[in-house]
This record gives sequence, C-alpha cells and structure tokens, in this order.
Amino acid sequence: MVSPPPGAAAVAARAGLRVGPAPPPLMGSQGLSGPPGNGGPGEGEGGEARKLQEGRVARGKRRKGKGKGKARAGQGGRGSGAEGKPGPQTAKEAAGPEAEAGARACPREEAEGGGSVEDGARGIIKGDEGSAGAGKEAQGREYRKKEAWRVRARRREGARPGRAQRRGGQAWADIPGTGVTMAAAAGEEEEEAARESAARPAAGPALWRLPEELLLLICSYLDMRALGRLAQVCRWLRRFTSCDLLWRRIARASLNSGFTRLGTDLMTSVPVKERVKVSQNWRLGRCREAILLKWRCSQMPWMQLEGDSLYISQANFVLAYQFRPDGASLNRRPLGVFAGHDEDVCHFVLANSHIISAGGDGKIGVHKIHSTFTVKYSAHEQEVNCVDCKGGIIVSGSRDRTAKVWPLASGRLGQCLHTIQTEDRVWSIAISPLLSSFVTGTACCGHFSPLRIWDLNSGQLMTHLGSDFPPGAGVLDVMYESPFTLLSCGYDTYVRYWDLRTSVRKCVMEWEEPHDSTLYCLQTDGNHLLATGSSYYGVVRLWDRRQRACLHAFPLTSTPLSSPVYCLRLTTKHLYAALSYNLHVLDFQNP
Repeated sequence: MVSPPPGAAAVAARAGLRVGPAPPPLMGSQGLSGPPGNGGPGEGEGGEARKLQEGRVARGKRRKGKGKGKARAGQGGRGSGAEGKPGPQTAKEAAGPEAEAGARACPREEAEGGGSVEDGARGIIKGDEGSAGAGKEAQGREYRKKEAWRVRARRREGARPGRAQRRGGQAWADIPGTGVTMAAAAGEEEEEAARESAARPAAGPALWRLPEELLLLICSYLDMRALGRLAQVCRWLRRFTSCDLLWRRIARASLNSGFTRLGTDLMTSVPVKERVKVSQNWRLGRCREAILLKWRCSQMPWMQLEGDSLYISQANFVLAYQFRPDGASLNRRPLGVFAGHDEDVCHFVLANSHIISAGGDGKIGVHKIHSTFTVKYSAHEQEVNCVDCKGGIIVSGSRDRTAKVWPLASGRLGQCLHTIQTEDRVWSIAISPLLSSFVTGTACCGHFSPLRIWDLNSGQLMTHLGSDFPPGAGVLDVMYESPFTLLSCGYDTYVRYWDLRTSVRKCVMEWEEPHDSTLYCLQTDGNHLLATGSSYYGVVRLWDRRQRACLHAFPLTSTPLSSPVYCLRLTTKHLYAALSYNLHVLDFQNP
C-alpha cells in the first residue's frame, strides 16, 4: 500500500476533504492506467491520465454547483450540487494521494484543468452553509424542547419549595453575595407555582371557563354533599368551592354555625366551610365528653364565657380560668379570684370590664376584671337570685319579691333608681337590647303570669306574657334573643318562644321536656340550635327549633350523683355544663 505524501493531509484539510488510504491498483504494480470508467482514473503516475481525470472532476463540480446534473467518472464518487455535499466516495478520494502530489507538481496543468481542488472546496463550503442552516433549525427545535423541559422541572420544583431551596443553598452557599438573590428567586418561584396551581384548568368542560360571578351563582344551588364532591376534582375547584359565599346559605340552615337568625356572622375569623363541618357533629350528636373542674362539696355554680377565658362561681368566689388552645381543657391555676360576698354567689354577669355578682347575703358586688377594685353594697333584704347589666344600668331580682334598678357609674354605686314590687319571688331577669325595658321571671304564685315586662326608665309595668300558666309554673331562666323575641323555661317543663310583635298572650312555639323534668337553664346559638339543662341526672338536651321533638340527650351524671344542670354555655365547637360537683365539656370539634 502506498502512503500519502506528507503535504496531502494539510491540503485536504483546507479543502474540507477526507484523506484515506489509496485503493489498491487494478492493473498490478506497473502503474498502468485502466480504462476510464472501469478501475477509477489515474491509479498510476501518468500525468495525462491525471489531467483527464481532473478535468472531468472539475466539469462535474461545476455542473453539481448549478444543481442540474450528476457527474460520474468511472466508478468514482457521487455528489449533489443542490445540497453541496460530497457523496459516499468523492473524486479526490478516488484519485488518491498520488493525484494530490501530481497537482502540487504540475500547477500549470491544474490550472488548465479548471483547478479541481479549489472548485471542489468552494462547492463543499457552499454545501456546509446549507447544512449549517438546516443545523440551526434543528438546534432551535432542540433548544425549544429543552426549554419546555426546564419549565416543567421548575413547576415540579415549585410544588416542592423546600427541596428547591435546599438545592439552591447547596449550589450557591459558597458564593458570597448570592444568599439574598437565591432567597428572592425561590420566593418568586413559590409565588409563581402558587399562582399556577390556583389558576383555572386549561382543559375541561366549558363550564369552568365562565366568569367567576356566574359560576358562583350556579354553584350556590348545590348542596353540601355536591360541593364536597366538586372540591375533589382539581386544585382550582378545591380553592373555588372553599369560598365563604358558597357556604353561607348552607351555614345559615345548619346548627350552631355562628350565624344568627338575621344572618349576622358572629365568627368572621373562622372559615364558613369549617364551621359547617363541625355543625354536622351537632346535628348527629357526635361529641367527646370530658370533665374540666371538680368540687369537693355540692354547689350551685354559674358561669360566663369571654374570649379565651371562663368565669365560674364557686361558693362565695368568682374564679377566672384560661382555656388551652384546644378549647376542651383549662389551665389549672386560675387567672383571678374575685371575692366579697359572705355567702354563695347565686348569679353574675360580665359588663364593661366589670363583674357584677349577686350573693346569698343580699348584696351586689362590682369587681373590675383587670384590677383589685371591688365594691359591694346591700341591695335586698334576702338573697339576690338574679342580676343583669347593660348600658350602664344594673337590674336585680330577689327572694324578697322585689326588683330594683341601679346605676353602674362609679359615683352613684348603691343608689337605687327604682324599686318594683313583683308580688312573687324573682328567679330570673333580663334587660332588652334596646335598653328601654326589662323582663322578670317569677315563681307564679302571687300573680297569674310569671313573665312581666317593665319600663326601665320609670319602673312601670308595660305588659305581661301569657295567661294560661298553672300555679307554680315559675320561670327559672329567661333571655332576649332580639329586641322583640325572647325565650323562657322553668318549672312547667316547657321552653317557650315569644314574639312581642305578634302577640303577648300566647307564645309562638313551645317544646316540652320528654321526662317532665324542671328546666333550670337554656342557651341558644341565635338561630336554630337550642340547649336545655334538666333537673335530674344532669341531662343536657339539644333541640332543633324547626322540629318539635328533642334532637339528642346527653346524661352527664349517674344515679348516685344525680344533679341539675345549673348553667349552660356554648361556642361553635364546645358545650359547657355546670353541675353540682363538676364542670363538664362536650367537644364537637374532635368527637
């Protein structure tokens, strides 16, 4: 095999051709040239053969550059003038290294033959330019694919911000001045991922592409179960169906969801959807019972709730406790202790950062919650059974068959404004939200009606409620639900709902205790739920005011420890019941 001359590789590299070993001669080792077209041109060292072959190659290159034909010299290389690319075997390769040496030795002959090497190089360069255009287009497509892959990767990393942040911290932790930049970039990626997850789905039914206001109107006709199923379709619908506007109608029809009968939202800080979930536990009676406090001796406790604090009377004290975050347990150490009575505290209320207490010693005590200020004064000749305070006015009712009106102003404490003879022992009292009147609940022994309404400014009788009470049907608890509606319960085992706008002679609705037990107390959510405390076995009953029958009953004591329920308080998640020996809680949030 003949090796190429030393300069052949450099010339071929400048021309863009590939130099390889020469093919074996077809006619032996004598260097004779075979017929043109059979064994390839110029296999030997003859100048004429090389000249003829180079001329053919030059003419073929020119024809190829015009893109109108194909050249063929023997069985040499093929090329495409349209693409400007060499074929599988180019003419230079067919000529071999000896032809390259001959071209260097005879420049004049090469010039006469048309300069095949330079022409071939120019043709190849043109072909490379065409190939470069196609290559750029292919590179663009590849770049777009990679960019789309990077976007998808960023979205996946955005859904896992902790992982992306860890990667960024590992990659850039050693470079000074990049911490803030990386943190900002991570924050932007998290926000972008959140926006993308909250965006509407690009594909799906045309219903989701409607304006949001119209979609809210359509979904407002769905019930609770349908909204819950709709929230499982995708993330955007889960966010959309959590809107409070969709759940307000359902919440107003639910039990103890934080909405009053007039539609006022009492708990705007809690999502309406979460309140509806808890209200289903109230409807089904699912709860967990626990004991918050215990006493060694029997008592008649009263309690009030304010924020995260619980105020409860024990003997002649009023103690303040703080709830733990779950709302179903208390800190054992009280926040404050308010004393001042010589006998047990029968009743107390919270008003204007004050505790107004009524004691069995016939005195009224006024305590400031956030200080040690305490004032007590003699109010009645016998024990004070009930007290209420609104708008700077105190009203009290006593066993001595009188009701009195007092000012709360510090300079006038203990000065009685009005003394009202009720002809009966007063068990309960409440001031109207309009601050124009108050109602008293008496023992119904000296008067035919236990419920009477008095003018707050003059102390005169305005009206009495009902006319068919049996003797002894005393009212133990009464409360205003609105300026024109109130609820009452007592010895006659009934809960009555009164509407002063319709009639004062007959109640609008009534619910009877199934076991004919005296009802000591009641509490309402202001809408549909009603809770009552019975006199035996500590039974707490839940009522749906749209139904006549009792919804659920919870006996909180056994037979040996039978006790009345003296006081009830409730929130949207818990119900608290004060009995003779214990303070119970029913947890409806975590049943």
